[in-house]
Formats: sequence, C-alpha cells, structure tokens
Amino acid sequence: MLNLFHAGRAALSALAALALTACAASAQTYGIATMPPGTLSHTTASAIAKVLKEKGGMNVLVQPTAGETTLLPLVGRGEADLGIANIFETEAAMKANPDLRLVGSLHSLRGAFWVRKDTPMKTIADLKGKRVVLGFSAMRTIDPLVKAILATGGLTEADIKPVLVPNVVRGADDFANGAADMFFFAFGGAKVREVDATVGGIRALTIPKQGLAAAQKIVPEGYLSPAVPSPFFVGVEQPMEVYTWDNMLVTNAKVKDEVVVKMIETLQANKADLVAVQPALRDFDDKALYKTFDLKYHPGALKYFKDHKIEPTKLQ
Repeated sequence: MLNLFHAGRAALSALAALALTACAASAQTYGIATMPPGTLSHTTASAIAKVLKEKGGMNVLVQPTAGETTLLPLVGRGEADLGIANIFETEAAMKANPDLRLVGSLHSLRGAFWVRKDTPMKTIADLKGKRVVLGFSAMRTIDPLVKAILATGGLTEADIKPVLVPNVVRGADDFANGAADMFFFAFGGAKVREVDATVGGIRALTIPKQGLAAAQKIVPEGYLSPAVPSPFFVGVEQPMEVYTWDNMLVTNAKVKDEVVVKMIETLQANKADLVAVQPALRDFDDKALYKTFDLKYHPGALKYFKDHKIEPTKLQ
C-alpha cells in the first residue's frame, strides 16, 4: 500500500510538472519592437499585439524604441521577436544583421512632395531651379527616396537648389518658414495637416507614371499607387498616383516556424480587428505579404505561403 501511495504521489507530481511546463510555454512573451508612441508604426504594432493576444492566445508586448535604426538591430540580436520598419531601413539593416528575416509587407506607406497651394507648380518637373529639401542626415534612407521622386520628373540634384535638413520634420518646418519651396512627408502624418493649416493650403505634386523607371534605378522598391481627394490625402486635388513603399514585419531567424505560421494565420483571420485599431491595415492580406524583394523570408512565412499556394507578387 505504501508503495502504491508513493507511486500515486509521483504520478501526481509528474502531471503537475507537465501542467506547469505547458503553462510556461503558453505564457511565453513575444516582443514587437516599433517606433515611439504617436507614430503610424506604433499604432500598427499595437493592433497586431492586440489581435495576437486576444485571438491567438499569444502574449505579445509592444516595445517602443527611438526609431527603425534602433529597433531592427534589436530584432537581429533576438532581443525582440518582431519589428516594424519601412522597406528601405529593413533592406539596409538586413545587410548588417544576418539573422533578420522578413515575415512580409504589412501595408503601404505613401508620400508626396508638397508645395503651397497658391503656387503655379503642379508636377515634379516644375521644381527645376527651386529650393528642394535634401540630405536627411538623421534619416539616411530618405535622401535617395527624395532623389528618386525627383527623377520621375527628369530632375537630378544639379537641377535644383538643395536645402539640407536632418529629417522630414525639419524639412516641413523649413517649408512652412519660407526657407524651402517644397517638403516631403508621408500621408497621414499630423505634421502635414499642421503645415497645411499654417501656410493656408498645400498641393501634392503629380508624378508621371512614365518617370517611374528612372526612379526605380535609384530606389527599386518604390512604386505608384492611386490616391483620391480625402481627409487622409491632404493636398490631393484630383485622382492621381502617389509614391508608395512598404512597411514591413520582420523577425529573427531563430523564432520557431510554427510561431510565425500561427501569427500569419491569426492576423489573416482577424483583419477587421486589425483595421479597427489601425485603418492603414486595410492593405493587409496574406497574399500581399509576399513580394519579390531580394531579401530572406523566414522559413515559417515561406511554409505558410507554400501551404496556401501564394506566389510572390512583383512590385508595380
């Protein structure tokens, strides 16, 4: 009897240990590194964390950082499991961080060159001889992007008067103060609305589609997408195409394949919940995740794409 008693206690202890192990596994925390609160990417991360936690049972916490050049190395070192950054920063970071992997494109980012509404300038080509913000010493990936947009109008740095700025906010301020004839920013930014109100109205310059080939020689990842007059598309006076690039979800090569698969499945099944927190995630779709970037995708993402017969889409 005594032996049976001890055997029973041992069995109970083993079951308890198994239960604790299962709880510990289910309680694993995943960090998603992003830009500071108030940014579009932080809101995107908050939406993803909420859905993965509430719908997928995954404990995901948002980890705000100073910016994309800070957060991407964190993911590369495994100090965060996920990260959100634009394709330009992601591409640069993946060259220096061999363990970074793509999950895919979350949603589009769209930007424009804005001028004062009362100016006769309407196209990129009209900037010839004008004061154009360049340099972006604190945002290195923005400078080639701006030069690519100039190229759509047949312009180079030699055709304009450069106004050197450290970042897009300073560029917007210089424009508002009269030190520049244009500024570059992403649609949806509060700064765009602020400048619009400050100067009495702004206009987004049109980009000719035939100029895209010249732009893609400088920045291959950029493309054009449609925009229509709306509160989001400040300064868009008629249907037009605007410069577009992707906001990426990245991870570390050491994250388990099944974790990445579950994340994609959960996000895809609960898109309405994502959009309720971050309207920009209207662009999200499992088929749109997979694009022909010359970068390494996580094996878990590739498994998901293969299982769902998803082929990579080419950039427009």
